[in-house]
Amino acid sequence: MPDTTDLEHRLCTVEQDLAALGEALRLHDSAGIERHARDLRAALALAMDSFTRAGHAGQVPPALRARLTHARAQVDVQHQALLRAHVALDDALAVLLPREKPIVYGPLGGPGSAPFSH
Repeated sequence: MPDTTDLEHRLCTVEQDLAALGEALRLHDSAGIERHARDLRAALALAMDSFTRAGHAGQVPPALRARLTHARAQVDVQHQALLRAHVALDDALAVLLPREKPIVYGPLGGPGSAPFSH
């Protein structure tokens, strides 16, 4: 059995960062969300590099592969939650701050009714 210490370490870091990001999302902690998302991106990049190299050599144990797949599913769930929150925020802002519509045609003789002035 190959040494999988590096893979285990990388995956544990990803799992910890995912948990921290999930907690920050639950608490609506915007600074924490930003920090943990940045940490998670870095951890995922390192993990994917390690897993890719190990995968090419056929050295990824099924248990670690399953954990990585589970971590990926958690990332997808958090991503979907953020998208739903984004849409809800956009909807709330649209109600609170409606966009002004440009005047294309106005009442006859009023502003916007004549494209040219004399």
